[in-house]
Amino acid sequence: MTGTGSAAAAGLPPEMRALRLHQWGQAPTLDRVPVPRPAPGQVLLRVDAAGLCHSDLHIMDANAGVLPYELPFTLGHEVVGTVVEVGDAADIEWMGRTCGVHGVWSCGSCRKCLAGRDNYCVTLTGPIGCGTGRDGGLADYMLVPSVRHLVEVDAAVGPAVAPLTDAALTAYHAVVSQPVDPAGAIVVVIGIGGLGHLAVQVLADRAPAVIIGVDPRESARELGLRLGADHTVASVAEAAALVSEVSGDTGADLVMDFVGAGQTLDAADGLMATGATLVVVGSAGGHLTVDKKGSLPRGWRVEAPFWGPHRHLRDVVDLAAAGTLSAVVETRSLDEVLNAYEELRHGRADGRLVVVP
Repeated sequence: MTGTGSAAAAGLPPEMRALRLHQWGQAPTLDRVPVPRPAPGQVLLRVDAAGLCHSDLHIMDANAGVLPYELPFTLGHEVVGTVVEVGDAADIEWMGRTCGVHGVWSCGSCRKCLAGRDNYCVTLTGPIGCGTGRDGGLADYMLVPSVRHLVEVDAAVGPAVAPLTDAALTAYHAVVSQPVDPAGAIVVVIGIGGLGHLAVQVLADRAPAVIIGVDPRESARELGLRLGADHTVASVAEAAALVSEVSGDTGADLVMDFVGAGQTLDAADGLMATGATLVVVGSAGGHLTVDKKGSLPRGWRVEAPFWGPHRHLRDVVDLAAAGTLSAVVETRSLDEVLNAYEELRHGRADGRLVVVP
């Protein structure tokens, strides 16, 4: 049943494929499920592309009770699609538009949302959005609860749009929300992977004095140099030596850790200058002990930003349209998605893996 006043494209099939997580700690399965139909206020997208993310692996690998999500649900939170059905005639103007989906399905009315910080919506104490507790975009179709979660994009850009909705948005938000102005600063980017290669581009557009990229993979280091890094090294130990050299032993002003492992976080205090900021984006299991006893530089600041607000997604889309920001992607089919996750798990892909159903 469609909602009152709904409008749909002709020929929607009764069933679709969807990558569903049924058990914690187990691999998802590619199932056949009914195509959802939008109620009033909702819209149905034909999924054009959906990006894969390390967060998906953390969700799959989680033990029961760790995440406040109910199983089963469809994975995939980096989604671009075309509106093929609307549940309310008021939204008919969205029919046929290609849109990126803001993956934080906020309430729109709490104090954080009203302040333009909807990625920190205080009502989201359970599922966050598509692929994070609610049905996501690793499917042929996806239901979105409101058009306010959509940002229209240029359909001609293709699958590279999908990573803009998380990887680019998270990297952009992590850069622009910091008190440290990258202009003229010494910046270290740890991990030049799915998010890090986008952060390098965002940073390079802000004219820092030096960008130092860190990644053990030679291909990732070469990618970092192509995208705007001034130097790339294979380890945090090499980064510390280079920071010392270029800063005159004063340290880096901004350290962005897109890995978040014990080794990278343990090295943070040896990289930072007085008044520096450490931004922890990666979630590879490391821990950081902070204090004011002198083990960290004076005036240190540690941030752990989450995703990005809807307004920053608009900025990211504009940067991509201007040619300032682009995701390096490799595409896979929906039938190949389980193998693609193994590629992601074992670091066999540079840039971002994107599934095109």
